[in-house]
Amino acid sequence: MCLSIPGKLIEITAELDETFRTGKVSFDGVVKEVSLTLVPEANIGDYVMVHVGAAIGVVDEEEAQKTFELLKQLDELHELEDGED
Repeated sequence: MCLSIPGKLIEITAELDETFRTGKVSFDGVVKEVSLTLVPEANIGDYVMVHVGAAIGVVDEEEAQKTFELLKQLDELHELEDGED
């Protein structure tokens, strides 16, 4: 099953222009590099939904925490810890 996972944007790591950017996103301490091309409005500190290495939307912190807790309960976060995107 393919899911998007919420994470907190902690750093912009590359910026060709205002649209083509990459950044580091923390998923409860597991940090991954993701494309920010689809969310040009995302800023450091925002929560983004990430699917297959790309942020696909910005969500508020409360919604991100709810989703993250549900995924923990379903034990769906092991792939992040194993190094898979």
